[in-house]
Amino acid sequence: MGEITLVRHGQANSAATDEAGYDKLSPLGHQQAQWLGAWMTTHFDPYGQIICGSLRRQRETAAGLGYANPQIDARLNEIAFYDLTDEMEKAGLAEPRVNPDDFVTRFPATLTAWRDGKITGPESFDDYGARVRAVLNEASQPNKRTLLITSGGIIARVIAHLLHLDIPQLAQIALPILNTSVHRIQITDHGAILGTYNGAPHLDAPDRAHARTFY
Repeated sequence: MGEITLVRHGQANSAATDEAGYDKLSPLGHQQAQWLGAWMTTHFDPYGQIICGSLRRQRETAAGLGYANPQIDARLNEIAFYDLTDEMEKAGLAEPRVNPDDFVTRFPATLTAWRDGKITGPESFDDYGARVRAVLNEASQPNKRTLLITSGGIIARVIAHLLHLDIPQLAQIALPILNTSVHRIQITDHGAILGTYNGAPHLDAPDRAHARTFY
């Protein structure tokens, strides 16, 4: 049986107002990645393949985990959420962002508008789904363990694909995804099966409760 492990990047710059400003780990994000890397060395068998998105925060997370030279695949990059929400505001479909907590309502509304063609973004909603499915299909190999270092929107789309979920349910999956959380998919003779969602054993100690971040 094969296995795919997806890891979300560490905490990024949540005070940012655009894609470029967000794309770097905070000091806590670097620490989260190091804690997870230390945990993985004692609890996980070595991976046959390690693939990382090309975004800075994803590559910094890979380095913190102990993987200095992962295979880079831009299909694991996050959706351009800041660009999409800017379009929402310009189209009069959303109020200006106030704080990160707006994500709870803004995310499903933005995805719905994107799917319905009311906003466009750098890629279409269908292309977003297609690239995620392609990576998942290529990584779903019997008797092979693959680590994918990516982002919350990609992880949520993978799970939504496996469980046949629509946007409201996809959003519910995406909202609680922790920084440096671990999600495991079992590759069986009957296809890919979700095994673990949003695990963060490296953050379970009481003195690390402050490190269980979402943004």
